[in-house]
Amino acid sequence: MPITIGKVAKPQPMSTRTTNRDGTQLAFTSSQAASYLGVSLATVRRWTNDGHLHGYRTPGGQRRFSREQLDQFLASLGRTDDATSAA
Repeated sequence: MPITIGKVAKPQPMSTRTTNRDGTQLAFTSSQAASYLGVSLATVRRWTNDGHLHGYRTPGGQRRFSREQLDQFLASLGRTDDATSAA
């Protein structure tokens, strides 16, 4: 008896989309977070390692930050958008 293999759905890759449909940023990489905060990549890594800046890790171990997390961090420093844009 021959074995017939039916159509099998191909596994869908994980979404790598980092923006929402309206263009808002969903997740920032460490480099993007550094640019957003106006600091170096090394500083973002140090702040994360020291527990000052909270984010999360992907299954591959890469850091990700939401805009809300970055804005909360800026607020905790007493900085505003005006202060960061003037720098």
